[in-house]
Amino acid sequence: MKISVITAAYNSEATVGEAIASVAAQTYPDVEHLVVEGQSDDGTFDAIKRAAHDRMRLISEPDKGIYDALNKGVRNATGDVLGFIHSDDFLAHDGVLSWIATAFEDPAIEAVFSDLDYVAQADTSRVIRHWSTGAFHPRRLKYGWMPAHPTLYLRREVYERCGDYDINLGIAADYDFILRYFSQATDKSVYIPEVFYKMRVGGVSNRNWAKIRQKMEEDMLAIRRNRVGGLHTLAFKNLSKVGQFLVRPQRS
Repeated sequence: MKISVITAAYNSEATVGEAIASVAAQTYPDVEHLVVEGQSDDGTFDAIKRAAHDRMRLISEPDKGIYDALNKGVRNATGDVLGFIHSDDFLAHDGVLSWIATAFEDPAIEAVFSDLDYVAQADTSRVIRHWSTGAFHPRRLKYGWMPAHPTLYLRREVYERCGDYDINLGIAADYDFILRYFSQATDKSVYIPEVFYKMRVGGVSNRNWAKIRQKMEEDMLAIRRNRVGGLHTLAFKNLSKVGQFLVRPQRS
């Protein structure tokens, strides 16, 4: 079973090499890493070339933002299972994809997801926030449940059935896609209660009040579009983040 990991990269010269290295280090052998680079203004392209490994393919051309790049990666991927690693982030250890592949050995499993740590920009061993997803149940969607998108691995057939990320949503297209899939999911999913992904704090959705407001508006659009709830869903989704900070800082 081949696993395709997709990375969208734009102006991430300082961090993209670590993202690529964390895929190159995976012990699972049948891995394809697609890096979709949007012709950055900095040294991202050169950083990618320096970090390149024999399981990596590079697509470098203009795009219409991160979700357009992710769609491009999905279309070009050849794996049976698809997942993502963002250019600011990295996989938690070299056995992550082996764990995921083992879960997908059951042909009834269509989705696998896990936990995520938000880490400090300057010291990625310091955990700022911990996202413990919990298992999926349809009723949980109405209360703001979602897996951390970068931890979500799906069979190729899911994308063929559910379609692309909506590039008209600049921040919440991942939430919209997750609701689109899980509100219709009939096959089984597996939640692995382990941290498989490390994300640096300071993402675009929380950069300033304008971005936070945009995120909330797009989240509400996704909730209504996929008919999973209403204002209470958005409220619970945002309130759930409070508990993610109630974790003792640790060294990873």
